[in-house]
Amino acid sequence: MLQHFSYKKMFEDSDLPGWTISFYYHNKQYKGDYHKDGTINWKNGTPPGEEQVLRMVHDLMTFHVYE
Repeated sequence: MLQHFSYKKMFEDSDLPGWTISFYYHNKQYKGDYHKDGTINWKNGTPPGEEQVLRMVHDLMTFHVYE
């Protein structure tokens, strides 16, 4: 489970898509850039079980950003 999930726009005062994300997973912080197509460029390493993490992040982004 992801903990302390946060996001913010990459491009302030713009409608360009793209968000920076941050969360804890297995007691380690992960940061990345979330792109419109759902891809993530990880900033400090890829989390274990990346496919499962991608699904969780995508679900959270769908809930917070797209709805």
